[in-house]
Amino acid sequence: TMLLKSRAVFSLGLRMCSTHVTTGPVIEPGSPSSDMSEFRKAFAKAKNIAIITGAGVSAESGVPTFRGEHEKWRKWHSQDLASPEAFSRNPSRVWEFYHYRRELVLDKKPSAVHLAIAECEARLKKQGRSVVVITQCQDDLHRQAGSKHVLKIHAGSLLETRCMSCGQVTVNKQSPICAALKSKGAPGANVPDAEIPVDKLPRCEERDCHGLLRPNVVFFGETLDSHILTNVEKEMEICDLCLVVGTSSIVYPAAMFGPRVAARGVPVAEFNMNTTPKTEYFMYHFQGPCGTTLPLALAPHESEEL
Repeated sequence: TMLLKSRAVFSLGLRMCSTHVTTGPVIEPGSPSSDMSEFRKAFAKAKNIAIITGAGVSAESGVPTFRGEHEKWRKWHSQDLASPEAFSRNPSRVWEFYHYRRELVLDKKPSAVHLAIAECEARLKKQGRSVVVITQCQDDLHRQAGSKHVLKIHAGSLLETRCMSCGQVTVNKQSPICAALKSKGAPGANVPDAEIPVDKLPRCEERDCHGLLRPNVVFFGETLDSHILTNVEKEMEICDLCLVVGTSSIVYPAAMFGPRVAARGVPVAEFNMNTTPKTEYFMYHFQGPCGTTLPLALAPHESEEL
């Protein structure tokens, strides 16, 4: 069966209370193992490794996850702001939110997690084995670390803009992105909206356009890139080991990737600070900072020819 039956219309969304896989075979929930030596045996045998990463990986580099204590920006949840409706209704507020997020990632460097994944990919490639990163993150830290085979489910980047008029996509690392946003975007609960006039917000610099720019990210409710999802589907079907790293497993469609692989009988290992709604479906669960647990998991195995 196809992993994503209607890829072209699949949109980014939350299912905060979902604890069961919505499609495919019924998986009997169990109690995952935290035996690293057993995981390492599976790792040593794997030829095609898929690593699904979420905001917890970026958190290792100091980027807030918008979960727990960072769940709100001012008085809004991220899904209240990261939507086409919110941008249409109040582009100034949404740009303040994204300006805050852009400034957070501009100076961040890859963490031990990013580096361990990139090193593992390069090392295993020499052995005829593959590692693919399937990420929900909207920064570029995996590529900065040296990962080559990266599929971004939520295509785009916090450091790219897209013109609402002409559609031009541009990498933009200016700080601030426009003069009116300088010193704006503070996250405190009592910070008032800047209410920046729309003509002072980031504008397109293409000749004779001057259209309003938006962050080139996938907002909640928007269609995901069907080409990327097709490639993700292929990787999910061929992998013989899957790691789910730093993701809350509540944002769809990514939340169903790991359980779907587990339904094939393939070992799936979760690396997270806490258990998630999908933990019980996985063979392994390693709790704690993934900057500590993942480098150990991906280190050269004694069976590798170095």
